[in-house]
Amino acid sequence: MKNVLLVGMGGFLGAASRYLLTEWVGRYSRAGGFPLGTVVVNLLGCFVLGFLAGIGDHKGTVSHHIRLLLMVGVLGGFTTFSTFGHETASLFRDALPGQAVLNILISVVTGIIAAGVGYRLAHYL
Repeated sequence: MKNVLLVGMGGFLGAASRYLLTEWVGRYSRAGGFPLGTVVVNLLGCFVLGFLAGIGDHKGTVSHHIRLLLMVGVLGGFTTFSTFGHETASLFRDALPGQAVLNILISVVTGIIAAGVGYRLAHYL
């Protein structure tokens, strides 16, 4: 039960953070309908997950409970892959295939790169 509570608490924090950051990016960007807030959230989430995984692997300092709280809970609630899928499909439906493909490339390719950079950066701490 403790594990479920850790994941649930982390999920709440992650989801609330996702909402606030997405709203903030939307308010201050001029993305013209492009889902920039979702891209920012997913890239940041990929980076932080890679960084935490790197710390855990290289330093051995991330306990099982911390992994559940942060990596499963917070980052699971923070990242928005389902929203990414929906928004990309909407761009295609709205006859904006260029923006849809751009969203795919930025989110997937750059997300993988961000996770790798976070992982490598943790090695140098």
